[in-house]
Amino acid sequence: MLTTDQPYELPALDIEPWADPVIDQLGVDPRGAYTERFWLPVLGPSTVLFLRQLADRLDDEPDGFTLDLTDAARSLGVGMRGGRNAPIMKTVERTCRFGAAQMHGRTTLAVRRRLAPLNRSQVERLPERLQAEHGHWLTRPTAANQGEHLRERARRLALSLLELGETPEACERQLHAWRFHPAIAFDAVRWARSTHAANAGLAPTPDPSTSDTAIAAVAAARVDHLASRHTLSSPAPAAGEESAVDPCS
Repeated sequence: MLTTDQPYELPALDIEPWADPVIDQLGVDPRGAYTERFWLPVLGPSTVLFLRQLADRLDDEPDGFTLDLTDAARSLGVGMRGGRNAPIMKTVERTCRFGAAQMHGRTTLAVRRRLAPLNRSQVERLPERLQAEHGHWLTRPTAANQGEHLRERARRLALSLLELGETPEACERQLHAWRFHPAIAFDAVRWARSTHAANAGLAPTPDPSTSDTAIAAVAAARVDHLASRHTLSSPAPAAGEESAVDPCS
């Protein structure tokens, strides 16, 4: 019979991703600021660090991997004695208790790539300062929403300029002048040319600068990358240019 002071060789776990379309879309990164501020008081530091390590490994090995729990315990600085009551085993159990992972059989742990936001009862257990901060956090715009808003805004502006008779080249230069990132301007003019031609009942005019689908794909990827990094800023037309188009419409 094992006692709490006997060394115990911890088992390995087969880690696999837990796919969930809703949480994967709406959840938060376990390595992000939300997790550090709000999940940390709920899960505890060792469990948050454990989930971050798993997220890093799943980025490198998306189909899954085998985790040596002895090595995991050492990397987290938690105890390895106590058999099934060892701190590392309690850390694994907490990931399952709070819905961040689930056991399949005896040796497979399915882990979420993203965490759900705290539910109401979990928020109510936070200190009052964090409860108030959590409310503000949920109402602020996300990077993805900001990126999509700027993309749509640039497209509307580009279409308005084309309808006013500007050339595609002039449209793109004007978007640059309004401080839209070149990738967003490229995407906007490309979309506006196609939409303008469709509205007029015309076949789209080939444009050598936009006909290369690989270039278009790179531009679209760049827009998404900018949104994810929170580096997009809201542009505004220069004074005297608002009479042509309304950037805020």
